[in-house]
Amino acid sequence: MTRRVALSLPSRCRSLICASSATVRGTTHWVQEQGELLAGHVPAGGLAADEDLRLAIIELRQAVRALFARAVSPAPPSPADAHRLMTADQARARLNTAAAREPVAPQLDWPAEGVPTTRLLSAENDPYVRLVAALARAAIDFLSGPQCTQLRSCTAPRCVRYFVKSHGRQEWCKPSCGNRARAARHYRRQRTAVEGGSEPS
Repeated sequence: MTRRVALSLPSRCRSLICASSATVRGTTHWVQEQGELLAGHVPAGGLAADEDLRLAIIELRQAVRALFARAVSPAPPSPADAHRLMTADQARARLNTAAAREPVAPQLDWPAEGVPTTRLLSAENDPYVRLVAALARAAIDFLSGPQCTQLRSCTAPRCVRYFVKSHGRQEWCKPSCGNRARAARHYRRQRTAVEGGSEPS
């Protein structure tokens, strides 16, 4: 089986981090929403998840979040799961194992009137294995690539995301998180003023 690799790796990683996997139905919905990003890795008609796939995605997400936490250190990790992260060595082993489940070979395409592109050649027939392996490879590519140095944890209240910092003063993953963080800061200041104390720095 031949598949093109033309995916937005940071987007795929961010999507995996926030994937809805509380139920099999939620996992199926998430996979189908990623149709464009996962083109060539799942069947064209979409993929119906089962419990094994749901658990595999959860395990992979836990590993990626642990490695993202290491990447942003010494800044704090996302508070969503900072208290229950696996070790970096465990996370790395889990990620590498997931990626290795699909043996692939890079192939060069170079049309006469075009530019060279890369595709992966795979003999794996199980779409679940292909999906999880593709997600694992995306995480590996991102963590070992130049954008990883710009990875940040969003500090807005109730946000679980990591994001790639796109400009010098960016503190949050999206404007709504910035609004929520500023509102929370204003509330703390107002409460401190009412109580007659000083806001902790």
